[in-house]
Parts: sequence; C-alpha cells; structure tokens
Amino acid sequence: MNNPGGNTVRFLVIRMSSIGDIVLTTPVIRSLKQQVEYAQVHFLVKEAFYPVVRANPYIDRIHIFRGHLGDTIRELRKEQFDYIIDLHHNIRSSLIKTRLRIMHFSFRKLNFRKWLLVRFKMNTLPQIHIVDRYLETVRLFDVENDGKGLDYFIPPEDEIGRSVFPEPFRMGYVLMVTGAAHATKTLTAEQMAEIIRRMNLPVVLAGGPAEKEEAKLIQSLCPGEVVWNTCGEFNINRSASLVRQSS
Repeated sequence: MNNPGGNTVRFLVIRMSSIGDIVLTTPVIRSLKQQVEYAQVHFLVKEAFYPVVRANPYIDRIHIFRGHLGDTIRELRKEQFDYIIDLHHNIRSSLIKTRLRIMHFSFRKLNFRKWLLVRFKMNTLPQIHIVDRYLETVRLFDVENDGKGLDYFIPPEDEIGRSVFPEPFRMGYVLMVTGAAHATKTLTAEQMAEIIRRMNLPVVLAGGPAEKEEAKLIQSLCPGEVVWNTCGEFNINRSASLVRQSS
C-alpha cells in the first residue's frame, strides 16, 4: 500500500488467545509491517499469551489484556489508531471496536460451519488456509501472502541448550504435546502411549502444569520407553525451543 503523504498508519491487531491461533496471525503482522508504508503495528493479547509475541520484531507495541475491558479501552483510545484488524472477533473485541469507533476489519470465524463439522461431520468450510483467511481482512491495504510462513521468535534467554537435556535426548527426539483447550483436540493417554511404543527415538512430552499428571500416566503406559516429561517445567518460549530442536 502506497502512502504518498508519508504519514504513520497505526494498526491495532487483536488476537487475545490462544498459542496456536496467535502464531497463525503472524503473517498478517509481518505483512502489514513490511508491505504498508509507514505502518505502525500494535497487538492486543491476553497476559497469559504475551510471551508468544514478546520478541516479535514486526510489532511496535504490545497491549496486554488483564481482564478489565474498561482499562484496556482507555489505554487503546490514547493511541489514536487508524484501523483495527480484529482477528479474534468475539464479544470483547466487538466491544472494543464499538467503543473506539474507528474503521475496522474483522475475521469471519464461520462458527456455525465449524459446529456442523464437529456435530454432524458436515464439512462446509471453505477450502482455503486459515492464514489466507486472516489475510483477507487486510486486502484493502494491498497486502499479499508473502509465502514466508509463520513466525515465532524465541528470546535468547529462553533458548535451551542441548547440554541441559538428559543424555538420551541430546542426539535427537520426537516431541509430543499432551494437552489442548478442548478434549476433542487431543489424543487419549492410551493413544499417545501406543504411538510412543512405535517410535524409534526418545520422546519429549510437552505441556503446561495442568498436563503433568496426564503425562505421568502416559509414561506409566509405556514402560521401557525413553520418555521425558517436561509438562509444567518450562515456560511457553522454552517449550517452543524444545519444539524447534526436535527431530
């Protein structure tokens, strides 16, 4: 997008949660910053997921939602944004758009179509990647998919050196995530144990504190296998470092 006047164009991108969804928005952030002249990109996220975008160099400022919508709106109003790019499109983000009263573009979530798929196995969703659906919200600014994929920037202090890995994992491992926000998005402990028994590499189990007991159960179901339970041991970025170094 050309900007003949050379004025700063201030964008507020909203995606408050969760880890995977936030990572899927990163091509929008990068493309706005690189393809729109004089773009200044701000990002609104829940406090729990701030680490996911903390080191992203394409974000000029991160605004943290700590649970009080009024405080957040007052903070955002001071920024005098030109546009809101709403990639969450829920009640909170709709209230923010209403209160700020500036031009906005919102992601179409297609919740009814997703419900049909989950409930009745009727797949009426468009055959287009979620990243391209996100990018549709910024088409007015002549932003295109640059084909560079997703971004995840790990702060140097959160990189885990292999020297701290248990010995069997230093030459390579498979990483499995044990939890998800919804039960239908994850395998059962028995299913994961069956997969682990078929592996020919050590396995790292990753997740938060809430998944620690489930990971212990998975370990107990595959005795004799080399399994490292890291659930609850590392923060989000350190877990991302484990993902990056997996085989």
